[in-house]
Amino acid sequence: MSKVDELIAANRREREESYRRLALKLYPHVCGRCAREFSGKRLSELTVHHRDHNHDNNPADGSNWELLCLYCHDNEHARYTDQQYYREATPGSDKPATATYKALGDLARLLGKS
Repeated sequence: MSKVDELIAANRREREESYRRLALKLYPHVCGRCAREFSGKRLSELTVHHRDHNHDNNPADGSNWELLCLYCHDNEHARYTDQQYYREATPGSDKPATATYKALGDLARLLGKS
């Protein structure tokens, strides 16, 4: 890792620690999705999620943040990634396409029923 990369990483860690500290002062120590409470050593399992997914958008009032536990935070990012992938997979369409696959659609034929 080059010296520049190390400086950038250190700056990012420092910035993340500062908005995390502020978010923990502003909000109760509860996950915004599953409502689990955190305290003591388990407080490290509570993360700051950026609602607009822009980690550079850190207003002092915390309006772009919510506290999520590790599990809910991972789930939120997975949902966002899926949404972005789905949009790219259906170009030119503003509304999502409906599912066409029917898992048990051919079951009657397989069972010999008409």
